[in-house]
Amino acid sequence: MQTPPNVFKLALAEGRRQYGLWLGLADPYAAEACAGCGFDWLLLDGEHGPNDLRSLLGTLQAVAPYPVHPVVRIPEGQTALIKQVLEIGATTLLVPMVESAEQARTLVRAMRYPPQGVRGVGSGLARSSRWSSFPAYLHEANERMCLLVQVETASAVAQLDEIAAVEGVDGVFIGPADLSASMGLLGQPAHPEVRALIDRAIATILAAGKAPGILCTDEALARHYVEQGAQFVAVGVDTTLLTQSARALSARWCSAEQTGTPRSLTGY
Repeated sequence: MQTPPNVFKLALAEGRRQYGLWLGLADPYAAEACAGCGFDWLLLDGEHGPNDLRSLLGTLQAVAPYPVHPVVRIPEGQTALIKQVLEIGATTLLVPMVESAEQARTLVRAMRYPPQGVRGVGSGLARSSRWSSFPAYLHEANERMCLLVQVETASAVAQLDEIAAVEGVDGVFIGPADLSASMGLLGQPAHPEVRALIDRAIATILAAGKAPGILCTDEALARHYVEQGAQFVAVGVDTTLLTQSARALSARWCSAEQTGTPRSLTGY
């Protein structure tokens, strides 16, 4: 049985835009509910979401039957952690706070077996090879791995030419929140200066032949970045969707101005 292709990586290489949903609830059941909603990819957040190795494993298993690609964001680019996350079956990683080309090269090597990299060889014990059900996994895995590096500071954007040129980097994700903070504009990711810098960053990434990515829940601004050339775009966050819907429902039913409205019409 051949090691499955990385459909997300292939789509980026072919220039096909991929729309995603950010998952911060860190719950496999909630992730499965989102997996069939039509998105191209789901971001499993292990940086700001309360995920650990076990919850990431459960989520990867929960979404596996669905036509959606899981992208795992790890909290930092440690070689040992990358090895563990790959062994539970992740094939696309998003690594935050990449500041230099040298750091990007280290991440590329962490995701690949020797001689191209330093990934430890232990797939026979792991879900990555489906416990050796993919007999050629060791020889096929390197080309299946997809690395997305996250550029989140003004100093990193200043080195973007070098970062994007690193062989083995498939895409560069711009983090508007941290980028705006690094520019002295904390909490203003849509500020005109931030937008202008992101526009230039997208152009730089495209010029290097790599895929630009971004998270933007403002629809008009997201469409602007798509027009600029962003290829993998997260357009929503599960926690935000849940809380906004819950607050809107509460406002309709629990307002102090409303009297005589039944709290429950169904009995549960």
